[in-house]
Amino acid sequence: MGHSTEVPLRYGFAIDQRTCIGCHACTVACKTEHEVPVGQFRTWVKYVESGDFPATTRDFGVMRCNHCTDAPCVKICPTQALFKRDDGIVDFDNERCIGCKACMQGCPYDAIYIDEDTHTAAKCNFCAHRVDEGLEPACVVVCPTHSIWVGDLDDPTSGIAKLVNENPVQVRAPEQNTGPNVFYLGADRAVLDPQAAPTGESYLWARPDEHRKSASKDLPVDPVSKARTTLNTAHPRPWGWRVTTYLWTKAVGAGAMLLAALAHMLGVDLGAVGDIVAPAIGVAGIAITGVLLVWDLKRPERFLYILLKPNPTSWMFWGAVVLGAGAGLFVAWLAMGVLGAAGIIAASTVDTVFTWLAVPALLAAAMTAGYTGFLFGQAEGRDLWQSPLLFWHLVVQAFMVGAGALVVAALVEDTDDAGRTFLLSALTVTALLHVFMLLFEYLGRHATRHAAAAAHMVVSGRYARMFWAGGIGLALLGTALAGAGWAAGSLALGLLAGLVVQGALLAYESVFVRAGQDVPLS
Repeated sequence: MGHSTEVPLRYGFAIDQRTCIGCHACTVACKTEHEVPVGQFRTWVKYVESGDFPATTRDFGVMRCNHCTDAPCVKICPTQALFKRDDGIVDFDNERCIGCKACMQGCPYDAIYIDEDTHTAAKCNFCAHRVDEGLEPACVVVCPTHSIWVGDLDDPTSGIAKLVNENPVQVRAPEQNTGPNVFYLGADRAVLDPQAAPTGESYLWARPDEHRKSASKDLPVDPVSKARTTLNTAHPRPWGWRVTTYLWTKAVGAGAMLLAALAHMLGVDLGAVGDIVAPAIGVAGIAITGVLLVWDLKRPERFLYILLKPNPTSWMFWGAVVLGAGAGLFVAWLAMGVLGAAGIIAASTVDTVFTWLAVPALLAAAMTAGYTGFLFGQAEGRDLWQSPLLFWHLVVQAFMVGAGALVVAALVEDTDDAGRTFLLSALTVTALLHVFMLLFEYLGRHATRHAAAAAHMVVSGRYARMFWAGGIGLALLGTALAGAGWAAGSLALGLLAGLVVQGALLAYESVFVRAGQDVPLS
């Protein structure tokens, strides 16, 4: 198994499910070799049963990292903790990992977990330390039926290349175009396609984790095969309420500054609301967002690694840059507003500086709101998040909740009629546009079965009540109140609308974040 540094290699696995007996020797050897904590797995055996008793069949599938040619986990990792070796092995360095869990979202194969002992990402690394010593991976050595093949897929004389080239083979999730380098011979489709065999109420020797079991209730069972998964690993939801809340806090902060900068460019005087309140909300929004993001890390003490050990292909890294730039511009705007209000700097000078800051602040606010669209776009394991409209939808959401926050402030600061009209019209239009975009996204066609399954959970499945009553219903109520306030010039109605749309966005983001992670990947 030794490799030359002169000839390019592409190491991979071939799993012969025709001879696999489901003995779990590979699982045990892997756990022993890498000291994998109890309940966690780098490689595991999945069981799928089909038919009705007594005419039932059982199929096995050995699941693990696919060492992709175009590995999405490597692209999305902000600190280069995951990397691709010259021999094609996708390895990891837990000394660089900050525990952001982005790699878990990028992987379409459910292959990455957060190690309970180190609190860093881990997965099958092809036993790279053994390969470097000329040894085979531990799972290969112990397999009693020689069902696991390894070697250089680009060497036509190697055993694995001959096996793969001379037999019909399958890969998992080929539609993701990651170039997986784990090939299956004789595997049942229901084993490789996680949507084809939902998890039932129980496993053979254990209870399935509650998340996987409850999410499977929204997946249809094939009426012919009646395939169901009877043994599998846990299917966690890596991102939770902190990510949901972060989407809202940065939307409010960015939206407030979008409106302040836009108002200045259009010659609309928002007074103290635009000069002081909006940038204050912007700074607070970014600050709270930063706290939530660091809090969500499994290794928060390493949060600076995102800037000190950056991966320029990761939108999590660029997101940190965007938040930093936005914070700097928003602070500058706030400082000028405060100094101008105190009479320390002349009003004409403040106005000139605002003119210079307006375009950069507008762009920074738009990127603060929307960069998550690019980050979620790198989460190739979550097809619901792959919408090309996501960036623009995030910007619209920011306008909506930012306008809602500024309308509340305008009622206190007694903004003039032009300023009121500007804020109420912005709130009305963007709230309505938000609803239209939601309906277009969820009631239209979806590019993949994965995205369609997640959308089904949202529209008519486990999240339907929160989506329709919270995400859509509250947004429509906010639109109606804002429109009535706009027509009547009433900030009181605008106040109610401003509060309602905050709840609408929080409800929707909770659904969006959870449903995107609920479709099983293994």
